[in-house]
Amino acid sequence: MSIEATVSAALTLENFNAHQAAQMNLLRETLDHQARTVTEIVESATPRLATSGHLGTNINTYA
Repeated sequence: MSIEATVSAALTLENFNAHQAAQMNLLRETLDHQARTVTEIVESATPRLATSGHLGTNINTYA
């Protein structure tokens, strides 16, 4: 293999690795965003318990 071909292969591999790293970062950001969205949805669907009054402060009873 010639020097030119070796350098070309090395540069191609370096560019490929940079592209893969960028894609991995994008995937991580997307998954983090989805996790935050799901967490917000689950938290908003969770019923809030009463904090004052006679009903619902001693026993958690909801259907």
